[in-house]
Amino acid sequence: MNVADLTGLALDYWVARSLPDFVREIYFTDSGETVAVRGNDRGRPWDGRFEPSTSWEAAGVVLDRAQRLELSERQGDEPARCVAYFEGSQHKVEAHGATTREALLRAFVKSRFGDTVEQMLRQPQAVLGASMRLVGEPGAIGDVEDLPRPDAQIGDIGTEPR
Repeated sequence: MNVADLTGLALDYWVARSLPDFVREIYFTDSGETVAVRGNDRGRPWDGRFEPSTSWEAAGVVLDRAQRLELSERQGDEPARCVAYFEGSQHKVEAHGATTREALLRAFVKSRFGDTVEQMLRQPQAVLGASMRLVGEPGAIGDVEDLPRPDAQIGDIGTEPR
């Protein structure tokens, strides 16, 4: 599959696979329609939906890894464009998309995997560097107090601790 064609769920999946320093596990929610991850991004635990293609909050983990970045918005018939250098990569990548976020995410995946990627697997998996292995069920994240929930609403209080 060409990275230039990735959108939505497939793009979210490959961005998660491109973040082995952050993502420990990938699983799917909402009847397999949403990518979810377990991991820890620079001291911030994450357990839940991971939708960088629709959320700048999630796409921020990619922005944090950009060393040099040039974004151009869509103009007329021209797609949005991203030219970037990312941590862990010594070469410049360029990608296009319908939005600057899509172009950024495609550039990031391209920096990790090249111009093409394999088919997405819709099964729980553990991320091991550039590879992965299938797991039976998503594991527990461990002893983390007040775990952030990306799908929570501002003002959600939740239940009292026991």
